[in-house]
Amino acid sequence: MTLKKQLQEDLTAAIRARDELRSATLRLTLTAITNAEVAGTVARELSDDEVLKVITREAKKRREAADAFGQAGRTDSAARERAEGEVLAGYLPQQLGDDELAAIVAEAVREAAAGGAEGPRAMGAVMKLVNPKVAGRAEGGRVAAAVKRALAG
Repeated sequence: MTLKKQLQEDLTAAIRARDELRSATLRLTLTAITNAEVAGTVARELSDDEVLKVITREAKKRREAADAFGQAGRTDSAARERAEGEVLAGYLPQQLGDDELAAIVAEAVREAAAGGAEGPRAMGAVMKLVNPKVAGRAEGGRVAAAVKRALAG
């Protein structure tokens, strides 16, 4: 079963269970997926990897909105955004822990150093090595911060 089909079935179940939060979140996510499918010159069906990227993007929006609402003192809206983010997290692969990410980055730094790239200038080379290994399992900003720490240390 495709990930999009799973989302559609989960939406139907959420509607039947009268789970307003889950159904609203899944509706918005399915709309984002449909928008991605019709973007460009030709409409097409997204692969599971592309659907995962859309879900990741939607989850990131929820985290950023929750932070913004929290800073503005709107705790009820922030809590709603966090809850929606948790619903979406159920469809994302398990995120890498700090130790796992640090190990992957350290290995990439060693590989880049073997290729002649060292110090802060090696950031691009290391990121090229790390990104395919952590795709979908760690946020880009988190990866970049880990690479900077590794290169500085």
